[in-house]
Amino acid sequence: MRKILWLGVVGAVLAAEASQGALARPLSVVNYGGTLADAQQSAFVTPFQSSSGIEVTASSYSGEQAKVKAMVDGHQVSWDVVEVESTDVGRGCDSGMYERIDWAKVTDAAALDKAAKTRCGVGLFAWGNVFAYNTKLTKTPPKNWVDFWDTKNFPGKRGMRKSARGNLEFALMADGVAPGDVYKVLATPAGVDRAFKKLDELRPNIQWWDAGAQPAQFLVSGDVALSTAFSGRIITAQKNGQPLDIVWNGAIADYDYWVIPKGSPMKDDAMKFINYTIGANQQAAYLALQPGGPVNSQALAKMSPEQLKNLPNTPEHAKADLVNDRVFWDEHGDDLDQRFAAWAAR
Repeated sequence: MRKILWLGVVGAVLAAEASQGALARPLSVVNYGGTLADAQQSAFVTPFQSSSGIEVTASSYSGEQAKVKAMVDGHQVSWDVVEVESTDVGRGCDSGMYERIDWAKVTDAAALDKAAKTRCGVGLFAWGNVFAYNTKLTKTPPKNWVDFWDTKNFPGKRGMRKSARGNLEFALMADGVAPGDVYKVLATPAGVDRAFKKLDELRPNIQWWDAGAQPAQFLVSGDVALSTAFSGRIITAQKNGQPLDIVWNGAIADYDYWVIPKGSPMKDDAMKFINYTIGANQQAAYLALQPGGPVNSQALAKMSPEQLKNLPNTPEHAKADLVNDRVFWDEHGDDLDQRFAAWAAR
């Protein structure tokens, strides 16, 4: 009997070790690729591995939340830390795709922007949803969204992302709504109608874009006169010598976030990585390579004057812009996305 019991204990131990061995893999971090991934490798992944001893494998995706959902639903979670846009944080949290963040375990939480702290996501960096122009082709600098809609004084095509998010807010500001009132107006049926009516005015002049690299390409080639854009893409183009400039007035400050897929077997290591990336030193190192704004206010003192003037979340820019309202889009996004898709397809 003792021999049988001993063999049973040995078998259980071996089974447990085999199970743990199956889970022994690098921490999987998933981002949006390109120069952003290169910056994360340099500022986050490589130094984190050296300081923590935790092996990390970074890969990229295109934001497909269906992939995360399939992993979670199938109880086969192979991604541990995933970069997502603000519009995906609330939806994913509500649907049970992401782990809840224990903010007591987040270092530097007190120094983070309010918008960087959500139920299931920790802010990674801030960026601006702006519009830009080619300084060689547009001699009189446009100043605001009224100018963006003014095809008489600023003739030419308008590049716009094929999405309700951002465009509806821009349309209302072009129609005279103050930035601070945009979401209040857009929350009403009359406000939605007003935004789409304003988009109708610009419709014949719109050239749609999908990929973040396209606005700079359109502007440099002269395909469009003005284009909405992600601020970091335009700043990168400027650094590469392209004659582009940004209009910050009326920009929408937005954030990318880190989330942990529900059921990740490496949740503790995932939080260690996230905490590392939001530290002031790492934020400054990352944003020296990838244009954007820090989520940690202590990083501001470590940034150059040139960087500071192009941050979407500075106090100066905050006076004339608005912060993307995640709660609004969580509540109204499905309906507005459907209406926009139908409008764009006409």
